[in-house]
Amino acid sequence: MKVLLLENIHPVATQSLRREGFEVETRGGSLSEGELVEALRGISLLGIRSNTKVTSRVLEAATDLLAVGCFCIGTNQVDLVDAAASGVAVFNAPFSNTRSVVELVLGEIVALARRLTEKTQRMHDGIWDKSAKGSHEIRGRTLGIVGYGNIGTQLSNVCEAIGLRVIFYDTADRLAYGNARRVGSLEELLVEADIVSLHVDGRPGNAGLFGADQFALMKSGSAFINASRGMVVDDVALRDHILSGHLSGAAIDVFPAEPKAQGDPFESPLRGLDNVILTPHVGGSTQEAQEEIGAFVAAKLHQFVGSGATALSVNLPEVLPATTPGGFRMAYLHANVPGVLAAINLRLADAGVNIVGQSLSTRGELGYVVTDTDIALDEATLASLGRSPEAVWLRTWSS
Repeated sequence: MKVLLLENIHPVATQSLRREGFEVETRGGSLSEGELVEALRGISLLGIRSNTKVTSRVLEAATDLLAVGCFCIGTNQVDLVDAAASGVAVFNAPFSNTRSVVELVLGEIVALARRLTEKTQRMHDGIWDKSAKGSHEIRGRTLGIVGYGNIGTQLSNVCEAIGLRVIFYDTADRLAYGNARRVGSLEELLVEADIVSLHVDGRPGNAGLFGADQFALMKSGSAFINASRGMVVDDVALRDHILSGHLSGAAIDVFPAEPKAQGDPFESPLRGLDNVILTPHVGGSTQEAQEEIGAFVAAKLHQFVGSGATALSVNLPEVLPATTPGGFRMAYLHANVPGVLAAINLRLADAGVNIVGQSLSTRGELGYVVTDTDIALDEATLASLGRSPEAVWLRTWSS
């Protein structure tokens, strides 16, 4: 079974998959849609980060593809609806780089408050500029977190521990950590916070979330941080509010359009601005985080192929059967319509097969059932199930 890993995924993923018997090809950069269509011929598992787009066209052409591993948090680079309809499982690493992102943002909060980018640049230019002008402690200041998920909550805990007051806004119902306080609207957060940090996901509804109107609502002299998604923020509007002096600074790690490969040119309206930190989408790019992500997602891909497990899949129903099939295992992805489980079990009974374990889950228009039996199912029974109009795919394992 062949695996293609793109975008400099940590070597631990390659090592892990090769140990399990997979043939692994690695490439350093991302691929365009056309290049990916060509590259996926004969590929069963694909590993990507954030720059490679798995579109409807790619999925239609990738007839051998079983699963996509997103070696990052986000999955908006994959057409999840079409992937599910094609029976292609998609996995990510929702927790592995959380700490790395939080530490980057924490460092940026301090750097912006002390205007360290200006200070260090002047020192490199040979200018001794020892001044407290525009430099502040962060203790007692208010951090406004937009998006209170895995990263937002951990940032909340860390920042409160060093003396920041924390408020947050999220469209979902979230439990406040520590002394953090939930506010009722984004607008309420913007007028109160001294630092605003975005941690929202890449769903289409978040596109353009932050523009000129939102920057205008922020406190004079406040700072802005985006370590979430580039398409969320209007960088031209941010530039205008930096140049006008309304905002004291910004730290941006993600951009609406990002270079495809290491060393490619980078363009942004934010280049060259004082007290603006620009980083090349490295929020989760620490050795520790990338190693953890590599091991985690590689394990999910292997478990899916090796046992049918879909736990933590972002687009298929989640089933976590026993680690290894005990005898004979059949995994059946099907349309979520009434009567499928009953029909399966009736066919198994007619074949004289005893069920020793069974797990079923549904998600949207799909259902997924994993069945362990004491003996192998005959080819006629399997063929009959596979021909059912509700079938997406059927796979089997024998111990």
